[in-house]
Amino acid sequence: MPTPPTHDKHHDHHHTHAEHEHHAHEHHHGPSDYGRSFLIAIVLNIAFVITEFAYGLLANSTALMADAGHNLSDVLGLIVAWGATLLAKRAPNERFTYGLRSSSILAALANAVLLLVACGAIAWEALQRFIDPPLVQGSTLIWVAALGIVINGVSAWLFMRGSKQDLNIRGAYLHMLADAAVSLGVVVAGLVILFTDWYWLDPLISLIIVAVIVIGTWSLLRESTQLVLLAVPKSVDLPKLAQFLEQQPGVSAIHDLHVWGMSTTEAALTVHLVMPAGYPGDVFMDKLAQSLKTKFSIAHSTLQIEQGTTEHQCCLHEQIKFEPLHTH
Repeated sequence: MPTPPTHDKHHDHHHTHAEHEHHAHEHHHGPSDYGRSFLIAIVLNIAFVITEFAYGLLANSTALMADAGHNLSDVLGLIVAWGATLLAKRAPNERFTYGLRSSSILAALANAVLLLVACGAIAWEALQRFIDPPLVQGSTLIWVAALGIVINGVSAWLFMRGSKQDLNIRGAYLHMLADAAVSLGVVVAGLVILFTDWYWLDPLISLIIVAVIVIGTWSLLRESTQLVLLAVPKSVDLPKLAQFLEQQPGVSAIHDLHVWGMSTTEAALTVHLVMPAGYPGDVFMDKLAQSLKTKFSIAHSTLQIEQGTTEHQCCLHEQIKFEPLHTH
């Protein structure tokens, strides 16, 4: 993290918490609206995971067991989304000066790793059964997967209204909606097996479900790893942000621009603004902080003003300058 800048006649430091007003609004409406929805969806999906896996064992169906693994990932996703909402309200303290916002990043990374391991185990079992397809009860496939369509459909409906305003809620909504579609695929497989005895279709559906999970999980793994490494969040266009800052009245140049994710939903920024006329006043700084929030979704900004009378260089850039470059 950047160290606090020193104050002198050529430097002014302005630290803003543009997210405070936003959080005050969320604390009043968010948990009361969606806490119950998260609880209902989690309980429904846990019950369905247990039911689906048990019937998968009884029906000798890896497709049902694979879909149970998929739905377990949804339970973890719902818990992460709910947990992130709750942890975002934790106030910063002397030890955690940003609060516990970044816990959502660590949880997303852990879920991605665990899901990929589970997918490997399911795929291995499905390949074994592909070589020697066992008998599968097609009727069991149909009824259990049909129950999944209902459970996931109800869960998606719980988040439908909030999905239009809240990206976090939208993720939960789309996840549940996708699961309903996957369960529909299992129903189709059950119907085909019931009338054709194509038992090899069960492990094939398992592999397809695994592929769907891996595709979704891979992006989660990539993005959560990037956030752990303090990468610029995907929602922030850094060149456009730099251009916006350079075009502000009185700004002749900028440097030490750093943007990172404090959580899976919040971004922070630090930057040095070179303003030869000196500190422009609190009103200008407050308006700039608000613009960063509305235009670039940066809720927490730290702005340092310099007059440009001395040479300044980011220490990170200095380290890069002295490292040997291999361009061959």
